[in-house]
Amino acid sequence: MEQTNQSTPKAKKIKLDFKDSKYATGRRKRSIAKVWVKKGSGNIHVNGLKMNDYFKRPVHQIIVTRPLEISEVASNYDVKCSVKGGGLSGQAGAIILGISKALISHDENLKKNLKKDKLTTRDSRVVERKKYGHKKARRSFQFSKR
Repeated sequence: MEQTNQSTPKAKKIKLDFKDSKYATGRRKRSIAKVWVKKGSGNIHVNGLKMNDYFKRPVHQIIVTRPLEISEVASNYDVKCSVKGGGLSGQAGAIILGISKALISHDENLKKNLKKDKLTTRDSRVVERKKYGHKKARRSFQFSKR
């Protein structure tokens, strides 16, 4: 029996030049995203990879591009993100806030549309801590009377 080592090719990290760009930070749950936005052709890179290679699920891809599509400038700006911590959903949420803030600092006229869709506000919900004597944060063990 012969086994061939055929794994999927890994995407290469790309070095990007983002001089003359606007910077913003976004946070969601445990994720922190550093975002740079500059005039360009609509490319989005996350941690050195193209967005489609980093976020495989279409839901996350739609979430990340939402601020650009709402403000109707999706093909006018290039975005570079460095994100760490949390899971993919939290990271996508952090990137949204970072892109929104950076777009507003680039062009103040976009603030009205982004604010209307609540993309300029940090979502402060985080996971509630587990309490002692409980199975989870609020779920207790089954009570036995006898």
